[in-house]
Amino acid sequence: MNRALVIAEHFQGKLNPSTAKCLSCVQAIGQVEIDVAVLAADGGAVAAEAAALAGVKRVLLVERAENAEALAALQAPQLAALARGYTHLFGPSTTFGKDLMPRVAALLGVGQISDVMAVDSAYRFRRPVYASNAIVTVEAPAGSMVVATVRTASFQPVAAGAAAAIERVQVEATLPTHTRFVSRSAANADRPDLQSAARVVSGGRALASAENFKMLYQLADALGAAVGASRAAVDAGYAANELQVGQTGKIIAPELYMALGISGAIQHLTGIKDARTIVAVNKDSEAPIFEVADIGLVGDLFQIVPELERLIRAAG
Repeated sequence: MNRALVIAEHFQGKLNPSTAKCLSCVQAIGQVEIDVAVLAADGGAVAAEAAALAGVKRVLLVERAENAEALAALQAPQLAALARGYTHLFGPSTTFGKDLMPRVAALLGVGQISDVMAVDSAYRFRRPVYASNAIVTVEAPAGSMVVATVRTASFQPVAAGAAAAIERVQVEATLPTHTRFVSRSAANADRPDLQSAARVVSGGRALASAENFKMLYQLADALGAAVGASRAAVDAGYAANELQVGQTGKIIAPELYMALGISGAIQHLTGIKDARTIVAVNKDSEAPIFEVADIGLVGDLFQIVPELERLIRAAG
């Protein structure tokens, strides 16, 4: 029987949806016993959320004052110690997971498998390469620990409603002293998180200025959506770096993705390929975005977007 440990991503006492998607990936292994690790200063509420997810046998709650902030340098030694005895260790391929999991793999002396998008067997996985233009099959040595990050856009979250046991555990691990939390600078927290939002309104270089980009925020507010941006818009200074969607930004899979003034470079399409419905607005009828869009509208976004907002608000 394989034994897998999934690291829970959480923030401000709430479990990130990426954890439920990681569980979906792990369950595809088959014949696997799954535990979830919660590292926090006060993680009772997060542990309860994790325990309710289908397929979880136990939640291992490690509470230390040092875990008040998710600092990878401090959590990696704890997770490496906790993972010994497991056959698999999984984390999300989010900013959190990309920072933490390579450190853990190094401490355990194994290579990491990144961006798992499909499971063929307990030691055989598929992941995208070359901006998702090709899929490579990766096989880990049988009998060694598998450390992997999960491309969460490729998996649906497991259901809630279970009641796994929660165990408070102590981990013997020496933590480094060279890393400390200083401050946090975050985007507007009133809108949905870009990586987990069901709806995303995203803008490109065609918006021409940061002032014009505010038009997208108004449409997003009407839809209850998160806001994203192409790399071109971010590089031009129209949008913040944390809003970038694409190969060098965030990989997302919303139910609805609206691409406004985005031409559709392959690097951007990599970040939205798993979106359920893609709506594109662009004045260039030959823009590559229309090749992947479910709904396309050729026209001036400065006329179309305000009209869309008006109709959405009118519909209630």
